[in-house]
Amino acid sequence: MTEFKNIRIETINGVANVTLDRPKHNVLNLSMMDELSTAMEQLASETALKCVVIYGKGPSWCAGVEVVDHKPDMVHNMIPGFNRIFFSMDKIEIPIIAAVNGFCLGGGMEVAIACDMIVATKSAFFGQPEIKLGFFPPYAAFRLPQLVGPAKAIEICTTGKRYTAESFRSMGLVTSVADDDKLRSEVDKLLGEITACSPLIIRLNKRAVKKHLGMGLTEGIERISDLFLNTLMKTQDTLEGIAGFEEKRRPVWKNR
Repeated sequence: MTEFKNIRIETINGVANVTLDRPKHNVLNLSMMDELSTAMEQLASETALKCVVIYGKGPSWCAGVEVVDHKPDMVHNMIPGFNRIFFSMDKIEIPIIAAVNGFCLGGGMEVAIACDMIVATKSAFFGQPEIKLGFFPPYAAFRLPQLVGPAKAIEICTTGKRYTAESFRSMGLVTSVADDDKLRSEVDKLLGEITACSPLIIRLNKRAVKKHLGMGLTEGIERISDLFLNTLMKTQDTLEGIAGFEEKRRPVWKNR
């Protein structure tokens, strides 16, 4: 794994823990964007992994993108660099969890909603304040309507207001909310459920969820059924799962 300046990566028991570490509020600049994209691309190739968790060191998870990088002489480099984060995250076939503490604003919130799940502390705050500086959030404009519908997405983007973790949970954007000192233990509970399973079957489950997006019912069901019959049912781990159930024992996953 590449050595980074603004992020740290530690892999334990099939989980890649990625920590945003650019004091004080993990604000993304061009260098940090490049590091995060590179890390995601490298993690996408590690087939033994079962989950990726993104933490934020310090008082904020990520408070946005450097305002100076929005200036006309920088923005044509910033936007492609920022977009690369989402393209690289989309290549990861295992669940990505954002473990959010403190402020998660602007570009930081966009990275969080690009994850598959968000676990947040009670004191966490979310928002897209770009409108107050005369911008709009490009990725959020694409992603939020998929998650909360166009009306709520427009509210979030055009008011620029901050939302609590509880209010985001009520919208379905946050999976669970933890006491401020219990974030890791809440994430660990979720990881316990995920990591008990086969890495291969985890990937196939996520692929099945994403495979039909944007399709009609007939095409979507046909493609997911094809994945089930012609990929899933030909894996050793699916057969091992069936055998473990019938023999009343824990499956021994082979990741193939």
